[in-house]
Amino acid sequence: MADNHAGNNDPEQSPFSRPPNQNEQGTLILGSFKDQPQQGKLILGSFKDQPQARQRQPYQYAPQAQQAQQAQQQVPPVAAYVNVQQSTPAQAERRPEPRKRRRGCLIATVIVLILVCILGSLVVNTTQRVLAFGSAISTQSPLSTQNSYMNTSERTNLLVMGLSGLGHDGAYLTDSMIVISLLPQSHHTSLVSTPRDLWVQVPEGSGRNGKINSVYQYGSNFGEDPVAGGEAAARKMTAVTGLPVKYWMTINFTGFKKVIDAIGGVDVAIPTTFNACYPKSDDAKKDASWIKVQFNKGVEHMDGARAIQYARAREPMEVCGLGTSQNLAELTDFGRSARQQIIIKAALAQVKQMKTWPKLFDAMDALQRTIYTNLSLADLTQFSLKMDLNDPGTARIGLSLSNVLEEDQYYNLHPAGRDWNVIQNYVKKNLYN
Repeated sequence: MADNHAGNNDPEQSPFSRPPNQNEQGTLILGSFKDQPQQGKLILGSFKDQPQARQRQPYQYAPQAQQAQQAQQQVPPVAAYVNVQQSTPAQAERRPEPRKRRRGCLIATVIVLILVCILGSLVVNTTQRVLAFGSAISTQSPLSTQNSYMNTSERTNLLVMGLSGLGHDGAYLTDSMIVISLLPQSHHTSLVSTPRDLWVQVPEGSGRNGKINSVYQYGSNFGEDPVAGGEAAARKMTAVTGLPVKYWMTINFTGFKKVIDAIGGVDVAIPTTFNACYPKSDDAKKDASWIKVQFNKGVEHMDGARAIQYARAREPMEVCGLGTSQNLAELTDFGRSARQQIIIKAALAQVKQMKTWPKLFDAMDALQRTIYTNLSLADLTQFSLKMDLNDPGTARIGLSLSNVLEEDQYYNLHPAGRDWNVIQNYVKKNLYN
């Protein structure tokens, strides 16, 4: 395509270029050499097929009268494209080259078509990859919905359970159990944390009691049936909190560490200073020693390993003999539940930042080995987008000894007065409506 802004150095469009010369045979001659014979001329092309071609003498300005007559004729510029023989030498010199224009358009068209094909294949490949991911992490079809894609006025409750995973002691005991309760239309969000030492009947109908963190383990038959385990845990949380918990999701902490790394780490606002003993290795059979972890009040950027330490730390310094404990309240189940909520909030905030989006494919690979849920990918995505943990009204409800729980001589936790209605009424009263 011709460039309308070509500079005066363009030999095809410069208004100061001299017209070409023709020899007596009609051959187009550019640049003769005065001191050399005829054969020293640079010859490009010929006009043998044009009988009217005449020998062109060195350029002479036309008489003024002739110039005036030519100006009166007002030959349209289109003539330069239609009939070259009617063009003046200056017009012929400046006319665009149609072949180059067509070639440029053709090249541009081909490039655009190639780009469209590439982008189209990327979209197809991306779509296939996302759908495969959705099938791997859920019991539901990726694009299906159980609640009109969260376009409902009804409260939606999702139980999130953190597991240590294979290779760890108590791999299928739920270290954390948090119900995320959402009103999709208003985005009002409530987090209800249940301590792992809450004493309940396990398994259901057995007449035997155990800690609530073992419900998933028994329900899943030690991980063999994760769906049965998730459903058993959801039913138990419904009985404890009074909320109709239909949906559940398990998170493998080892995989979650990789997810945090994949999105570039998280910025965590640590509300209070504390320290703790922490296992040097996830596998005590390989290394049973301890290390000291220290967290100071303020904002800290954490990678996956550091974030997991912050979420799971629970042993006082006296256990490993590496110093004196600071702020023992942080090492209780209640403190841990609050810290896990902080990590969830930080991770969601990071994912929603545009700069993180190019990293989401890596995070998706890590997530595929980390989470499992009975929400479809479409519903889970909408749930995450509608959930708002930055709203000042967001309710963070932790069941503890300071509100609705009491402790027996074996440090097991029960509802105050052994009345489960106490817990249910407390949760209902403090939800973000």
